[in-house]
Amino acid sequence: MKILITSPAFSKPHMEGLIEAAKNAADEVVLNPYGRTMTVEELKELWAGAGAIIAGLEPYTADVLAQAPDTLKAICRFGVGYDSVDLEAAKARGIAVTNTPGTNSDAVADLAIGMMIAIARHIPQGDKSVRDGSWKRYTGLSMEGKKLGILGLGAIGKGVARRAAGFSMELCAYDPYFDESFAKQHNVKRAELDEIFTQCDYITLHLPVLPETIGIVNRETLGKMKPTAYLINAARGPLVNESDLYDALKNNRIMGAALDVYSEEPLKDSPLFQLDNIVLLPHIGGNTREAAIAMGRMAIDSALEILSTGGCRHIVNR
Repeated sequence: MKILITSPAFSKPHMEGLIEAAKNAADEVVLNPYGRTMTVEELKELWAGAGAIIAGLEPYTADVLAQAPDTLKAICRFGVGYDSVDLEAAKARGIAVTNTPGTNSDAVADLAIGMMIAIARHIPQGDKSVRDGSWKRYTGLSMEGKKLGILGLGAIGKGVARRAAGFSMELCAYDPYFDESFAKQHNVKRAELDEIFTQCDYITLHLPVLPETIGIVNRETLGKMKPTAYLINAARGPLVNESDLYDALKNNRIMGAALDVYSEEPLKDSPLFQLDNIVLLPHIGGNTREAAIAMGRMAIDSALEILSTGGCRHIVNR
């Protein structure tokens, strides 16, 4: 069996052990030679005879999948999201699609808290002021006692709630499948969207991309937010209408924002670059060594299991 690993994360030294494990279990392992997300044409040059792909962020559209080799039985995403894969087209070709749920939850929750602190305490601006000699001492805002609204109380949202409790924040959350037991244990109040947007001092997004969640942060919902509120997005770029966010920040309708994800990545020539009340990060939420190793191990294990048994509990397009 041949496994193609397209995710550039496997080029890092801490992933060498996983690559060796894959080589011991498979007949052939082919690695992404570019150290970046591959283009479709580059993918096609390497996927001949592959039984499984450990996939990065390259697009697996219906057109791309129509050209996939007949040997391909699994596309195992290195990560939780699978927006880049046409699930129905894959299913029609008999290709199982998997993800790696839970492997980077702690890493993303850590970053979400870090983003809150960074934007509220002007950490990036403070660093710059030391480097350029201006020594500007910014006045920030405390997180203690502030109301945090969590949109999406899944694994990451729960991680944020546990961490935010250490800052003595008032916690509320929205989730269509609200976990009452967790909420009771961690003092998280169930809230509707309108309450979160109108009352919270910090709003952090941890929702999946669905037809009903795309653009959930828009001109209307931003207009409901307090002028002293902060928005955090370490989930998915399409949840936020970036043009509307730019207008809200430029006109000081909200205090600030911090983004790790965007509607198109990498972010280029964005008007958001003009603003000093936003922190912009290059999609590093799950990018810790520990999370990468856990994601890589699960993706490889899923690929091997599908190739040997035809099934796996992490398949998302049954």
